[in-house]
Amino acid sequence: MRPSPAAVVFVADVPRMARFHRELFAMQVLHDAPDHVVLERDGLQLTIHALRGEPASDGAPRFDTCVKLCFPVDSIADVRARAPALGGELWGVEKEWAARGFRACDGRDPEGNIFQVRETGP
Repeated sequence: MRPSPAAVVFVADVPRMARFHRELFAMQVLHDAPDHVVLERDGLQLTIHALRGEPASDGAPRFDTCVKLCFPVDSIADVRARAPALGGELWGVEKEWAARGFRACDGRDPEGNIFQVRETGP
């Protein structure tokens, strides 16, 4: 059997970050350990892994990163409404843009990592 596509995000607070991704993007828990949680949705496995010896983030957006996770969603507006209760945020409607058959908007997770959501649209 071929492995699924996957990504690993290194974080200071594994439970908080796993909850953020699990609840906001309707991901299923495949594995739950003290230092990492493996989530899955639509064939993508996302591992939320504890940093070793790194300082905790203050949640400020980290714009200068090498990777941005992009998630398909049914409604950008729904993600924008739910993200703050989970410690993140999605930028305002004025920051949305369209390309290649989808609308997109960026936001930040509780530790400041930038992510993108995409909904089908113009």
